[in-house]
Amino acid sequence: MSSNSLTVAVIGCGYWGPNLIRNFSSVPGCKVKYICDLDSQRLAKVHSQFPWTTPITDYRVALDDKEVQAVAIATPVSTHYPLTMAALNAGKHVLVEKPLAATVADAEEMVRTAKERGLVLLVDHTFIYTPAVQKIKQLVEQGELGDLLYFDSVRVNLGLFQHDINVIWDLAPHDFSIMDYIFPEKPVAAAAHGICHFGMTEEDIGYVTAFFEKNIIAHFHVNWLSPVKVRMILIGGSKKMLVYDDMQNSEKIKVYDKGVDIIDSRDGIYSVLVQYRMGDMYSPKLDTKEALRAEVEHFKHCIETGTTPLTDGQMGLRVVKLLDAAQQSLAQDGKKIKIR
Repeated sequence: MSSNSLTVAVIGCGYWGPNLIRNFSSVPGCKVKYICDLDSQRLAKVHSQFPWTTPITDYRVALDDKEVQAVAIATPVSTHYPLTMAALNAGKHVLVEKPLAATVADAEEMVRTAKERGLVLLVDHTFIYTPAVQKIKQLVEQGELGDLLYFDSVRVNLGLFQHDINVIWDLAPHDFSIMDYIFPEKPVAAAAHGICHFGMTEEDIGYVTAFFEKNIIAHFHVNWLSPVKVRMILIGGSKKMLVYDDMQNSEKIKVYDKGVDIIDSRDGIYSVLVQYRMGDMYSPKLDTKEALRAEVEHFKHCIETGTTPLTDGQMGLRVVKLLDAAQQSLAQDGKKIKIR
């Protein structure tokens, strides 16, 4: 492949597919040759937006085309494994929507196949490429927050009900991936509770707790039945604490010089004194680059240079393992499940 040329096929023209087509088409040196969807009416509508592409209903047409070097997959979770495996076995690099797969075994085989064939497998955990999450990662690595103590996230809104996965599989991968990217330590166990309403078979409200070997805990609240849309993460450190509110147009990140100082007492009345620290707050400046554009550029760069993606198959696999443990816990009334 030349250093400035990448020909892509996008499979899936539903909610996310057109965003991928738009971003691939806007990156210099990228060309979207095929767009694919089983729904011919939806395909025609998307094709009218991107008339330079070739619409197809059979993805194998793109896989058989030697000009196509990469495939972007934006289809239901249950189809990620067969489509990704077909693309990898056809020698194509793959960008696949989150979560990577519906089972740990499928995800493991996808990762193994990409490695064996020397192909890039990038999982579309888009939030990792946002300026906000990149800044949080930088602050943590610089020791701004001190030792990490907890990760607490809320991701709730009204809708969009899914019929093939529950709310944990739909919304939690965003926050699972953010935690995985920011926290050097990885969880070793998880517990989850959830509930279904309106005669549905999939949980529409869920709570997941992740446990670590170190003195860290993480909690995730996801909900399709909230009257308000909330996208908020709190990260506590021994030095400072951070709030990431993705619904804010400005000041998405606020760093608080607040915390607890432990003072040894020698007077015999109390063995330990707790002193609260109430310092200043500041909001770091963030870039305004679209995350998906940064991700697509990164995907192209990884293909050209052999660089490992920020959101590679291994990260996708860790997220699926956490989802799997949460699903097992749901089925066992919140039992704590070890992550494989």
